[in-house]
Amino acid sequence: MGFMATLITTHKNTDFDGVASVTAALLLYPDASPLIPKPLNPNVKAFLSLHKDVFPWSEKPAPSVEDASRLVVVDTAEWHRIPNAKALQKKKDLEVLVWDHHASSEPIQSDWQCIEPVGANITLMMRYLKEKGIELTPIQATLFLAGLYEDTGHLTFTNTTAEDAHAVGDLLAKGADLKILSKFLRPAYGEKQKDILFEMLQSARRQKINGHRISISKLPIEGHVSGLALVVNMYRDIMNVDAAFGIFCLPDNERCMVIGRSDVESLNIGDIMRSMGGGGHPGAGSAMLKQVNPDTVIEMISSLVEGNQQASVQISDLMSFPVVTVEPTATMEEAAKIMRSKGCTGLPVTEGDRLVGMISRRDFQKVRGENRMKSPVKAYMRYPVETIHPGVSPLQAARIMIRQDIGRLPIVEEGRLIGIVTRSDVMCYFYDLLPD
Repeated sequence: MGFMATLITTHKNTDFDGVASVTAALLLYPDASPLIPKPLNPNVKAFLSLHKDVFPWSEKPAPSVEDASRLVVVDTAEWHRIPNAKALQKKKDLEVLVWDHHASSEPIQSDWQCIEPVGANITLMMRYLKEKGIELTPIQATLFLAGLYEDTGHLTFTNTTAEDAHAVGDLLAKGADLKILSKFLRPAYGEKQKDILFEMLQSARRQKINGHRISISKLPIEGHVSGLALVVNMYRDIMNVDAAFGIFCLPDNERCMVIGRSDVESLNIGDIMRSMGGGGHPGAGSAMLKQVNPDTVIEMISSLVEGNQQASVQISDLMSFPVVTVEPTATMEEAAKIMRSKGCTGLPVTEGDRLVGMISRRDFQKVRGENRMKSPVKAYMRYPVETIHPGVSPLQAARIMIRQDIGRLPIVEEGRLIGIVTRSDVMCYFYDLLPD
């Protein structure tokens, strides 16, 4: 028998409930190894990319199934939905445990199972975690709530049960962060919403007001259309602006629905909407205006954005400095010693104050043999390096880290390296762990 006796896996095209259930199973079976199918849903991949330091197993190579004597299957009860199914089915004396909340016509024949019709699989696993007195961190609670919300449509789907709602309360009590969920959970939208988004993009224009990149779109609509807030959010993403406003005109009764979405702390949408008789919070808000010309609404929004002077947190407020660096002529052995002594997982490579590359823990995987550790850092460093300027927002930094799959960003001003920000720094900001 090899080192890995228990294997935990879930269904292909893994969603938040699947990953949350694997994480819960690792708490219930702490000596197990996770087998996460690829590919992941894009929003799940983004979440795990930002949280690699918290869920280090998410980037490890898939374990072999040969040494498994016990298999824990979560969020599915069907062989064809899990990876390596044929190899696992052939194994003799394999103990199988199944956790699932779906109805299945051909469930896996298991030695033990917990299969009940609740809204999300993580709800079932929360029941057992609670019984065993296993505590959750706020980040684990956030992941679990993402799975629960995604599978129940924020408790609106008909499969939602009272136990799901109780689990939400427990997770919020354990520190689950709703702000984080809003960044990673995206509800579905239909043909009407797609058509409206297309029309908004047809006449899209950007403008700069008070240092902010803004896009305001006006559009006539007929009857009730749901999901307009999602459309405005997607419009803002596509236009790549700090804030977007949709003015949706209902010609039959001369009303205008105004919806705003902001991606920067320095622009408080709630304040702007309250000034127009509506409401909201810093990142989102809306207002209903009667008997008003849409062009007048555009002028009102522009004027309110112009007068918005709220202070914002910039990446320079989070960065570490002075920066620990290494020269390109230093050996890989010397770089490893610096990383161990400073407790960091990556180092900027500099000549004077000029950034020329980056060396990280994963680059050491390319080094084969002790002799190669005498090689210069410049032989293994990555270049060119993704950098940011000190005025970038924490959210923009997080997006770059997710897109580039990197754990740290050097901060450069006028060609000089002035600081560095890590994935952990950005996470601390998102989870409100900044010191006073």
